[in-house]
Amino acid sequence: MKKLFCILLACCGIASVQAKSYDNPDTLVVARDGTGEFRNIDDAIEVCRAFMDYHKVIFVKKGTYKEKLVIPQWLTNIEICGEDRDQTIITWDDHANIKADITPLTATGEAKKIGTFRTFTLKIQGSGITLKNITIENNSARLGQAVALHTEGDRLTFVNCRFLGHQDTIYTGNAKTRLFFVNCYIEGTTDFIFGPSTAWFENCHIFCKANSYITAASTPQDVPYGYIFNNCRITAADNVDKVYLGRPWRDYGYTLFMNCELPRQIRPEGWHHWQKEREKTARYLEYNNRGEGAATAQRVAWSRQLSKKEALQITKEKVFARSDAWAPAE
Repeated sequence: MKKLFCILLACCGIASVQAKSYDNPDTLVVARDGTGEFRNIDDAIEVCRAFMDYHKVIFVKKGTYKEKLVIPQWLTNIEICGEDRDQTIITWDDHANIKADITPLTATGEAKKIGTFRTFTLKIQGSGITLKNITIENNSARLGQAVALHTEGDRLTFVNCRFLGHQDTIYTGNAKTRLFFVNCYIEGTTDFIFGPSTAWFENCHIFCKANSYITAASTPQDVPYGYIFNNCRITAADNVDKVYLGRPWRDYGYTLFMNCELPRQIRPEGWHHWQKEREKTARYLEYNNRGEGAATAQRVAWSRQLSKKEALQITKEKVFARSDAWAPAE
C-alpha cells in the first residue's frame, strides 16, 4: 500500500510540474500538421495562466482551424499570430436561425434558435489581446446573422487580419471598451460592423458584398466616440449599387469616416436613420473623404461635415484616452 501511495504521489507531482510548464513568456506553437506543441488553438489558450503580467505569443502555422473559440475574461496579454494572413484561417459556420440544442422550447414546442450573439467564431472576453496576420471567418450559408468576431474585452488590437462573413461580421459588444484595427480586411453584407464599443479603423479595406449598411453603431450617449474610420478604402462588389455608410442601431450611434476613399456605390444621402426619431440623436460625421461616393451635396441634413480644426482634434490618443494612457502599437 505504501509503495502504491508513493507511485500516486510521484504521478501527481509530475502532473503538477506539467501544469506549470507553460507559465512563462515562451511562444506556443500550434500546427494542424502536428509539427507544433498543439494541433488546436483552443488547447494553447487553455494552458495560458490567468491574468498574466507578461506577453504570451501563440504562433499559429498555416492551415484551416475549424474551432469555435473563446478567450475568457481572465486571460490578458496574449497575442495570437498567424504564419500567413490568408492561409491561417479560424472558421466556424453558425448562424442565428440554427435550432439550439437547449431547452426550454418555444410556446409551439419547437426548439429555440440560437440568435445572433451565439454565432461567433471567435469571442474575446479578455483584455490586452492582440491578433496578427490571421483570418477569422464565419462561413455559414446566408440564412441569418452570423458573427465572425465578437469582442467584449478592452484594449484589443488587430493587425493585418481578415474578417470574413455576411451579416454582422464584427460585433463590438461592450460600450466601455477600446478596439484598434490596422491594415485589416473586413467584408460583409448588412450591418457588418456593429455594436457599442469605441473602435478605430486605420488603413483598413472594407468590402461591401450586398446592397445594405456598413455600420450599425449603438454608442451610448455618455460615450464620446464610437466608430472612426481613418485612411480606409471602401469597395463593393460589381453587382452592388446602394450602400449606406451606416444606420444607428440605438440612439446616439457615433460613426466618423475621415480621409477615406468612398466608391460610387455609396448612396448620395450617405446615411440611414433606421428609425425616424434617431435622426435627432445620431452622431454621423465625415471629413476630407475622396472618391465618387464622397460628394456631400445630398447628404442627409442630420449628418455633419467636420471642419479641419475639428478633425485635427480627433486623434487615437484622445479617442482612447483613459487613466491607463493605452496607446496601441501599429
